[in-house]
Formats: sequence, C-alpha cells, structure tokens
Amino acid sequence: MRRSAASIVLIHNHPSGDERPSPEDIELTRRMIEAGRIIGIEVLDHVIIGEKNQCSLKARGLI
Repeated sequence: MRRSAASIVLIHNHPSGDERPSPEDIELTRRMIEAGRIIGIEVLDHVIIGEKNQCSLKARGLI
C-alpha cells in the first residue's frame, strides 16, 4: 500500500517440509484476496515453499 502496489504474490514456507496447502492456508488466501479487492490490490498467487518443492495455489486451481 505504501508503494501503491497493483498486485502481490504471497509466499511462505512450511517448516515441516510439506509444501501442500493446509485448509488454513487456503482460507487465509481467500481472505487476502477479498481484502485485496477492497483496497484495490490483486493477489496473483500464493506460493508455499517446502523442503524440496513448492506449491502454487494458482497452479492448483485454488485461486
């Protein structure tokens, strides 16, 4: 918001090493997308980093 971003990509890691999104990750993503709509910042993707792989919620059709 301070830099007038038009869009963002959310990224976080799972210390367990499992890159699969939890139900909480999916719910948080949906809430962030809604908040972004309200303030005019599009959420392009949410990437979860695991031990050896990563998961894009957009690529999985969850966004």
